Amino acid sequence: MKNSGLMPWSPLNDPATIRLLPLGGLGEIGLNMMAIESQGAILLVDCGLMFPDASMLGVDLVLPDVRILETRRDDICGLILTHGHEDHIGAIPYLLECLGYPVVYGTELTLGLLRGKLIEHSFSQKVELVTILPRLAFDLGPFQVEPFRVTHSVADGVGFAVRTSAGLIVHTGDFKLDATPIDGEMTDLARLAAYGEEGVFALLSDSTNVERPGHTLSERRVGEALRQRLPACSGTVLVASFSSNIHRIQQVLDAARQVGRKVLINGRSMAQSVTISRQLGYLHACDDLFIDVRELRTLPRDKVLILSTGSQGEPRSSLARIATDDHKEIVLQSGDTVILSSRFIPGNEKTIAEMINHLFRRGADVWYEGANGMHVSGHASQEELTQMIALTRPRYFVPVHGDYRHLVRHAQLAESLGMAGLQAIVIDNGQPLLLSANGFRREPRVHTGRIYVDGKGVGDLGPGELRDRRHLASHGVVAVFLTLSEEGRIMAGPELLTRGFVGEEGSQDCLAAAAEIVRDLVANHSESGALLPAELTIEIRKGLGRYFNRSMARRPVILPLINHANIGRYNEK
Repeated sequence: MKNSGLMPWSPLNDPATIRLLPLGGLGEIGLNMMAIESQGAILLVDCGLMFPDASMLGVDLVLPDVRILETRRDDICGLILTHGHEDHIGAIPYLLECLGYPVVYGTELTLGLLRGKLIEHSFSQKVELVTILPRLAFDLGPFQVEPFRVTHSVADGVGFAVRTSAGLIVHTGDFKLDATPIDGEMTDLARLAAYGEEGVFALLSDSTNVERPGHTLSERRVGEALRQRLPACSGTVLVASFSSNIHRIQQVLDAARQVGRKVLINGRSMAQSVTISRQLGYLHACDDLFIDVRELRTLPRDKVLILSTGSQGEPRSSLARIATDDHKEIVLQSGDTVILSSRFIPGNEKTIAEMINHLFRRGADVWYEGANGMHVSGHASQEELTQMIALTRPRYFVPVHGDYRHLVRHAQLAESLGMAGLQAIVIDNGQPLLLSANGFRREPRVHTGRIYVDGKGVGDLGPGELRDRRHLASHGVVAVFLTLSEEGRIMAGPELLTRGFVGEEGSQDCLAAAAEIVRDLVANHSESGALLPAELTIEIRKGLGRYFNRSMARRPVILPLINHANIGRYNEK
């Protein structure tokens, strides 16, 4: 990543005050990361990524910008992880160096999934990973951290009770109050009530589903729906879900076994998650349930279930290739069934809809968001969020994890309970918040933002480059090749080459007129006696820009490439 050039973030040494600094996940879905500071020490909670939306052309992943912490590396006493979803652990392989390689703490499955990512990234630096257990507290600098069990759409999730010299902070992580979880591990309401009795100084609570009334349905609803649906399917069944949703995967495997279907795992991340989860004992299935792609052609179609990633319509995913009939081994036919067992992440709706259309073109029957019971959320709805606040009875309430409207709605929900002394505070990424017994104060904003991953490049792509890519995608490019003599006369060219601007048919008149404009500009430039290539380049851009805008109402990127006879030669085609 580029050097930040940022002013140092001053340490907070007052033991009666804590500082919260959200580095991602507030005002957006994804990039979850929170810094908690007490007595000059910094505790990091989660380090997640975000998948790009349609406006981020060519971007593979989005990371939180943590460069504000570069001058405080020695003050970071640890990174604690709530669970193994990408939006909470996915950025770690990219940002550990920037953070000074802190010790990482997480539950067994969370660290198992993280370890797989570090191996996948060929991580050579030794990273210390420490396994934690619910209800077993441990010390990190001035913090005492106690994990507590929460139910979510990935197994082995926890929230954290963080004891500081200023008071007790409860960070829920992502949670819901599922009374019948697949693994029997319910959100630890007893510990939450005990924290409320102890006195919660600040509650940081998941806001994702605050606009949904009532309770979130149990994960078991998906298993029931699958068991009802699969016996009626006559062809191959393909179920797409997130690879980290181990409980969902377990229910798919159980349903496949009950109807006598063999399971093909499709997608690298899905294969990795299934392998790790089975090794650690979080996923239970016999070896003979699984087949590899070579066996796919030998089995009847109604005896196969394909478990795949790609439910968000990612262009490079294998499911997207299957949908466009571009997969080498997997081909859908009329009568097959595709089940997208996941929600549409905001920003992905158009891409997913396009993939669904292609799946229907293959003749498949497609079940997706809205289909009865094929997906339930892993996040708490209004009644559960209310119960979380009522159990903990915090002095300060800070909503986290959600778009800005979710944060505001969650703060309004907390205030509507009329709890004496509760103060709800909405903050955004980069907004430091000081909390003490005497009140709270928002400090001046610090630099946060997004770091883009494009291929092997991390942080070398910024808003300006993305703006140029969008401009190129919308208007195309016109390159102007030109060779000038030492006196400034045209020796070769101008030759205009376009991409994404105009087609061959009907373009000759337009480009001929543009070439004539370039000749006039060169002549005028030469007569002025100021033969500066930079100035001529600017004049060509302006002149052609005005012409294309006036004649065609288009604004292509114009690239004058001027060669001078005294320093090079122009090779005519």
